[in-house]
Amino acid sequence: MASDEDIFAARLFVQAALVPGADLSLDEAQTHYLRAVLRLGPGDRLALVNGRDGEALAVLEKLEKRSGLARIDRLTRPFAPEPDLWLCFAPIKRARLDMIVEKATELGASRLLPVLTRRTNAGRVTTERLRAIAQEATEQCERLTLPEVAEPVQLAKLLADWPPGRVLLMADEAGDAPDALSALAGLPESVGLAVLIGPEGGFDPSERDALKALAIGQEPRHGENEVNGVSLTAPGRAGFVLRVSLGPRILRADTAAMALLALVQAQRGDWREQGPRGSALASH
Repeated sequence: MASDEDIFAARLFVQAALVPGADLSLDEAQTHYLRAVLRLGPGDRLALVNGRDGEALAVLEKLEKRSGLARIDRLTRPFAPEPDLWLCFAPIKRARLDMIVEKATELGASRLLPVLTRRTNAGRVTTERLRAIAQEATEQCERLTLPEVAEPVQLAKLLADWPPGRVLLMADEAGDAPDALSALAGLPESVGLAVLIGPEGGFDPSERDALKALAIGQEPRHGENEVNGVSLTAPGRAGFVLRVSLGPRILRADTAAMALLALVQAQRGDWREQGPRGSALASH
């Protein structure tokens, strides 16, 4: 359990190095949040993270209308790598899209990739807004790292450029895929993982066929598998897609994303480790 000395009034993600004894300037947005939203002032304690140095305790020294200053006191948690887990998802309506980003951040996804499919039915994806949501969720859930939010990419390009050695878990509602836990149990612990969630209404038949042709164990040949004119296979390229089932019910895209991320974390992620605060509950 945390001691009283490690209880913070607020938590901020910053860019600066966390050097004990150093002063940290706060920008206008951070100052407004601390002063106007949280009603904090000089003497209040903050937790600071930057994605590389761990967590530090800082004390507010000055908090004005548009700027502030905090002094870094000491490091309270060392940096520790988090699971290398990607979430590839077709953008959906705004409120549910925001929830996907927020909850995926809480569940430990390290990279969020919006994927454009033939049935994607969403407006313009504003990555800056999604990054702000991810940062807020990072601060709330006490992560030490901020997930990367990538620019939207067409499904065909995502598959054509897929990095070797990473398995793509495709949530498949077709009913003939193995259950997710059994599929995960059969993978080496060292392999990188990504989760793929389709659009509302599911993948287009040609997209589904392309994903099946890229399944683990398949040996596709160049030119046999294309989406939107983009070849997804090359000579000697090994399959990397693993279709998995999430049960007998059809889940919404955001529900499927959370369910599969949770299964990955429970089976092989950092859910198997003791939490730094001794509790898995948050009051936010």
